[in-house]
Amino acid sequence: MSFSLKDQIYHPAYVHALAGALQQVDPRISATAFAEKALNESWEGLALKERMRHLTQCLHHFLPQGYAKAIDLLKEVIEDLAEHNFANLIFPDYVEQYGLEDLDLSLDALEFFTLYGSSEFGVRPFIKQYEQVTMQRMRQWAEHENHHLRRLASEGCRPRLPWGMALSKFMEDPTPILPILERLKADPEDYVYRSVANNLNDISKDHPHLVLDIAERWHGVHPHTDWAVKHGLRTLLKRGNPRAMQLFGFGNPHKMKVETLELNLPLSIGEELHFSFSLHLPEKAKVRLEYAVDYLKKRGTYSRKVFKISEKEIGAGTHTIHKKQWFKDFSTRKHYPGEHFLSIIVNGVELIRTSFELQA
Repeated sequence: MSFSLKDQIYHPAYVHALAGALQQVDPRISATAFAEKALNESWEGLALKERMRHLTQCLHHFLPQGYAKAIDLLKEVIEDLAEHNFANLIFPDYVEQYGLEDLDLSLDALEFFTLYGSSEFGVRPFIKQYEQVTMQRMRQWAEHENHHLRRLASEGCRPRLPWGMALSKFMEDPTPILPILERLKADPEDYVYRSVANNLNDISKDHPHLVLDIAERWHGVHPHTDWAVKHGLRTLLKRGNPRAMQLFGFGNPHKMKVETLELNLPLSIGEELHFSFSLHLPEKAKVRLEYAVDYLKKRGTYSRKVFKISEKEIGAGTHTIHKKQWFKDFSTRKHYPGEHFLSIIVNGVELIRTSFELQA
């Protein structure tokens, strides 16, 4: 049996473990009463982040009066729940919800809680309200010996963190972020330099030339930095940005040809599209090969999704490539019957495009 992400992370066993830990550190808190309040009649219908916020509010209901006392108690509780990791986002969420008026204590709490999960979401309201002080603390975290804190320094200030509050000011001007990324670009922990890559990718969506300047300066300095640069340019590579392509040795494909694009039709929603094409190269070349599907949306517009096939050096001659693509509905994509398009992209340039009918 498969379980949804919310049930994998916030499940009754975690709630009871949390309740037990609360009663252990403060016998005045009833584990039974806490679990009953948390697992109420609305629990099953709550989405992932709604369950997180619901548990945060339950904590606030049962914790002693006074923010400082509550934080001291939560620091003891989280140590008993260290193995739960992602579920422990309720602790920095508590700081976000109830500690915005106590900056110093809250930043100390976020620093502590990130060791048992991550404070990347909780720190963002503090960046918005107290940018200079919070970013100064994050620059200190970037120098910390603990990799969880170094990662928080980068992940917490991502302009477009998924599921997190957007930092619109940094979307407009990412300058305050750059010293942190500079410090962490060759970090020994992949957990950290992967965050640097994700931060770069966020910035590239608003400031592509800035990120390309950084990438050209960083590339070739260190293997970890090279990985961060490559992954940080993934959106620009998918968009076929010529500077990004050139940085990684993907030249202009004007001498390359894509021939005989064939699709196995008819195709209905829920089925798999099988297609093949021939790629002709007059000489050996480094090739980034992708295909794009233009999906018909409900209102008649199109949404393009680019999929990577391979990225390697290919010898001269004609090469036949076979691929397949599911057209079944997912939670993140719903399909609609009608005309769709399939394109083959070589080194960022679309070389051939064809239409096909997706049936109901």
